[in-house]
Amino acid sequence: MRIFLSGIIQGSRQGKDIHTQDYRSVLKGVLHRHAPDADLVCPIDLHPRSVDYDEAQARETFDDMVRLAQEADVVVAYLPEASMGTAVEMWEAHKRGALVLTVTPMHENWTIKFLSTRVFPGLDAFESFITSGELSRLLVERSEKGR
Repeated sequence: MRIFLSGIIQGSRQGKDIHTQDYRSVLKGVLHRHAPDADLVCPIDLHPRSVDYDEAQARETFDDMVRLAQEADVVVAYLPEASMGTAVEMWEAHKRGALVLTVTPMHENWTIKFLSTRVFPGLDAFESFITSGELSRLLVERSEKGR
């Protein structure tokens, strides 16, 4: 199972400032403990200095991250606020039939509501979901439907 860790990087910030990425280590820890065989793909691990890329390298990286989200079995999206890049990754993953698990307080946002397989109000709720075995059940259901 391949899991793509999507989530806010720049959000609505101007310039090259980014949001704290601490949530990524929390998500990776939960997934390593409860889905140890999963192949985790994290954009920040692949491109830790991407905000400093020139335009050509940035475009290539954006396209590559969207492709990796499309190819994943599961996309975990962390959205304490809106993120255009995460929305694109969610859209493309959803169109290809991936499970989209979103951690956000924005449960009424249409993009989140209509593209997410499940929405969690925080990291604790996400961890409870993972430890319950529900992810495995959803993957089996998806497999039975032909993806």
